[in-house]
Amino acid sequence: MLHPQAQALLQSMIDHAVAPMHTLSVLEARKAYLDRGPLTQPAPPAEAHSEDLLADSAWAPPVRLRVIHPSPPAPGQTRPALVFFHGGGWVIGDLDTHDTLCRELAVQAGIVVVSVEYRLAPEHRFPAAVDDCVAATRWVRSHAQVLNIDGNRLAVGGDSAGGNLAAVVALALRDEPGQGTFSSLRYQLLIYPATDMRQVASSHARNGQGYLLTQEMLAWYRSHYMGDSHSHQDWRASPLLHPKLAGLPPALVLTAGYDPLRDEGLQYAQALAQAGVTCTHVCFERQIHGFILMGRVLEEARTAVALCAVELRRALHQGG
Repeated sequence: MLHPQAQALLQSMIDHAVAPMHTLSVLEARKAYLDRGPLTQPAPPAEAHSEDLLADSAWAPPVRLRVIHPSPPAPGQTRPALVFFHGGGWVIGDLDTHDTLCRELAVQAGIVVVSVEYRLAPEHRFPAAVDDCVAATRWVRSHAQVLNIDGNRLAVGGDSAGGNLAAVVALALRDEPGQGTFSSLRYQLLIYPATDMRQVASSHARNGQGYLLTQEMLAWYRSHYMGDSHSHQDWRASPLLHPKLAGLPPALVLTAGYDPLRDEGLQYAQALAQAGVTCTHVCFERQIHGFILMGRVLEEARTAVALCAVELRRALHQGG
């Protein structure tokens, strides 16, 4: 059964005639997503310290980053890091929409969080976001010392579209020619990730209406991201379809019970485990897609953030 707080949130959106994203223009949707954040997100932890940078590499156009430390770094101090990719269907979202979550993870896990502002569709369609996220992760690794980061203790993570991108980055770095297993990558944090662009899992029909993220919204996001491309089976769009998942870093896959993406997240967790990858799957059965950002109104969002932080701390602080 849907959590009473999630039910109240959905009813409030109906009462206030909140327009679904797919009924807006792209620019209107981006503004609405940013504007709605403070209504449901908790106050960010004050102790976090951040700096915005530009990652300029030979692999992709410059990418804006926000480097968040749990506290100002002392001279010579290094911490493990999470490279984080925001959600928003590859169309909306930015550093600011996910700033509170990234600060919470930084403070609670005692790590640096590097939030990545990759190029968005439809201005930049698939695989532009993939290219940016791979390039940003490489850049963080190669600039670890100046960022006060331990380059041997890195994780990738993200929510929704960002979870998709994190899974793809882990695969891409593992498979780089001459690279072998990307030994610096210690962990994957995949929060209700999109893993199969074909969108054929049964939860798409079961949860596709009435729970914030609808089938119409998903089609809107996918059409903007993929355009007329028939690359839905490309593993860079659908990591679940990669023929080899072995050799990836351990993962936490978090899903929500009333999410159209629920089953493909579970399928990816199961596929990782079957490939010999250490993987924990946790489903918040009473929650909706996007809930982890909504700690002001959903108590279980705060629990989910704490769980992610505990697992990041365990994975990244061991041996360091």
